[in-house]
Amino acid sequence: MTEELIHTAYSPEFDFRSLPKISLHDHLDGGLRPATIIELAAEVGHELPHTDAAELGRWFLESADSGSLERYLETFDHTIAVMQTRSALTRVAREFVEDLVADGVIYGEVRWAPEQHLQRGLSLDDAVEAVQAGLEEGMAGADEAGTPIQVGQLITAMRHADRGTEIAELALRHRSRGAVGFDIAGAEKGFLPSKHAAAFEILANGMFPVTIHAGEADGLESIREALVIGRANRLGHGVRIAEDIDITFGGVDDDGQEVDESTGLVTLGPVANWVRDRGIPLEVCPSSNLQTGAVAAYGETIETHPIDLLYQTGFNVTINTDNRLMSGVSLSDEFELLVEAFDYDLDDFLELTLNAAEAAFLPLEEREVLVDYINNAYAELGAGAEADAEAAEGAE
Repeated sequence: MTEELIHTAYSPEFDFRSLPKISLHDHLDGGLRPATIIELAAEVGHELPHTDAAELGRWFLESADSGSLERYLETFDHTIAVMQTRSALTRVAREFVEDLVADGVIYGEVRWAPEQHLQRGLSLDDAVEAVQAGLEEGMAGADEAGTPIQVGQLITAMRHADRGTEIAELALRHRSRGAVGFDIAGAEKGFLPSKHAAAFEILANGMFPVTIHAGEADGLESIREALVIGRANRLGHGVRIAEDIDITFGGVDDDGQEVDESTGLVTLGPVANWVRDRGIPLEVCPSSNLQTGAVAAYGETIETHPIDLLYQTGFNVTINTDNRLMSGVSLSDEFELLVEAFDYDLDDFLELTLNAAEAAFLPLEEREVLVDYINNAYAELGAGAEADAEAAEGAE
């Protein structure tokens, strides 16, 4: 058991898009442009709720903002329907990269389930290759524009289906051709990671990285299985680890000193302690968590989200978007949301971004390059802000 004291953070002023970002939890079928959905739907004869891009974008946001993960997932029927051909997958993947670049992302991992994209004759390998072609087009365009980015695929199995071992083998086949990790996704409650134990055994034997959706629509049992059976290197969302954290006000701390009644004393249970002490990264998606009801036990606003509790008590928190279309957000928007709610400043975002860089499914040398780049960029931003402040003071 461990105990920590909660502290407070402070607010910055800067352009969030100028911050270099790492995106670890971002679904391909949740990041389409509304205009692209309309064009692709017309090509395949799929009926949409709206054929105006602005109206369609609003429909996705309103439909997803129901407080239910199941309702949230229903919106994907439309995006998946238009992602069934090689050309569509390539286009969506290319635009996905372009939109990340526009938001200041320098490294991203895109997760998606190839088994959902076989309705028009593609094989699993065809689908992965089509997405990889789009990612490479997007990366090449970004490099030519002087805004380089690296993006890898997280090959995902649907947890309610029975194709886990097949998808694990697919991921391993493509490990040197764009695939950087494996995931299971979909309805979490009732479909524990143990359902795919054989797949995780294959991945462990292949020494292939794994991240698992856990601690979003289900609690500690799901998280425990993700760690023990799935050998998860990261937890997708993971916010319900907060259920294993107890907060008391007042009392006595570990040194026998009385604690002020306004100060929260945090005690970690065994699962939370394991996750925190081993630095297992949490892929937290603030806006999505509010939409799906993942953190409804704590309240309905960002101010009640347990992300600040997790961050302040030393969990390895990373910030992500989950589904940019359904949540109507970018990573910059998520950063701004945290400033408004918790007064985070440049130092906080540097720490959160470094957490993500160090958690990336990349070789150590490449992660070190990312870390150096981020540190240098933040140092320049800090120096620039300080110079502006001094100039403003001098002008007075």
